[in-house]
Amino acid sequence: MSNAPLMPKATAVWLVDNTALTFDQVADFTKMHPLEIKAIADGDSAQGIKGMDPISTGQLTRDEIEKGEKDPNYRLKLGESRVVLPQSSKKKGPRYTPVSRRHDRPSAILWLVRNHPELKDAQIMRLVGTTKTTIASIRDRTHWNASTLTPMDPVTLGLCTQIELDFEVQRAAKEKPLDQAYGGATLLPASETTRKDDEYESSDKSQDDLDVDAVFAKLKTIGGKKHDEDEDEL
Repeated sequence: MSNAPLMPKATAVWLVDNTALTFDQVADFTKMHPLEIKAIADGDSAQGIKGMDPISTGQLTRDEIEKGEKDPNYRLKLGESRVVLPQSSKKKGPRYTPVSRRHDRPSAILWLVRNHPELKDAQIMRLVGTTKTTIASIRDRTHWNASTLTPMDPVTLGLCTQIELDFEVQRAAKEKPLDQAYGGATLLPASETTRKDDEYESSDKSQDDLDVDAVFAKLKTIGGKKHDEDEDEL
């Protein structure tokens, strides 16, 4: 149960007009300032507001009012209201952005797109309370004010808190991990390098053997031809 009655100002208007309670008593019951109650009594405030009877709603009893009228120091006790208000369920939707801050949203979106490209459109919508159309126009540089936009931190602009921004960034990082950076060339295993060296050595060795045999064969051929020429001369 709330500590203040339903429609406090309307209740204060009725109490001022229909009871002999002091300004402090009315102010304490309605959770308003005594000067506000005085302004209502003087006609400077709450003009045009129709008073609401707290007795009809069960928030006050006639006996309670009489006790207060007899003792200026007595504080009225709020009774349980007969009017039951349904609990409002919180609807999921875009974050509400005050009118004074709405012109800062494009700058905040540009900052998020540039500094946190991993964020999805839905996450940006939750952070600054915008639409997919606006985000797409800023990404594509087709926004009507794209030429003059300056990226600004949404936390600095008061559009979201640092905790909310960090949470969305961490969530995006988990859903889409960054690619591992190229670490440069790595050494081949010893078995691979040894195997290739052995092949090269055996190949070079056979090539050397082949070359030596060819050289000796050629020398023998040349020597035989020279011996035949000397015999012909003789």
